Amino acid sequence: MSLQSKNIAVLISGGGTNLQALIDNEKDFNGKIKIVISNRKDAYGLVRAEKNNIDTFVIKDNEVLLKTLKENNIDLIVLAGYLKILPKSLIREYENKIINIHPSLIPAFCGSGFYGMRVHDAVIKKGVKYSGATTHFVNEFADEGPIIMQEALLVLDSDAEELQKRVLEIEHKILVKSVKYFCDDKLKVVNGKVMIGE
Repeated sequence: MSLQSKNIAVLISGGGTNLQALIDNEKDFNGKIKIVISNRKDAYGLVRAEKNNIDTFVIKDNEVLLKTLKENNIDLIVLAGYLKILPKSLIREYENKIINIHPSLIPAFCGSGFYGMRVHDAVIKKGVKYSGATTHFVNEFADEGPIIMQEALLVLDSDAEELQKRVLEIEHKILVKSVKYFCDDKLKVVNGKVMIGE
């Protein structure tokens, strides 16, 4: 029995490099990026979407956001640098159907206040030896949902901007893989842990 193709919504707030990674690898998904939504009208990710003929929306109201997702029959929501907290009602509606990418090895350097360069600045300041990126399903608590994938790298004697570039390469790779697994129905949450099937 063939799998049903998934409708994907990508939510962004900024440049959209993770969105671009998904666009570049969309041919490998059993799914389609149907819409891109930003809470900021000047987000460059909207331009990336428009260049690829993907419908875009600028939405700040949570009720309008949920309505738009429903109207477009969205199966999977991907948070790709979306700097706005989703309402609990939406998270419940899309339980284990919202994937977030975070630029650290959760549970380190995550939660309230840890996003973007703040994460990498904290990593350098603390002097930890390894960092990386994590994909996880979103629940009602910031960065605490079931972990899907992680990949680590050695933190070199460099600045936070250099670390960000290196972590971003990992983000692109594991986000694409996580979305592919979801579209292939290979992700299952059991007792709060994600099992990746064959």
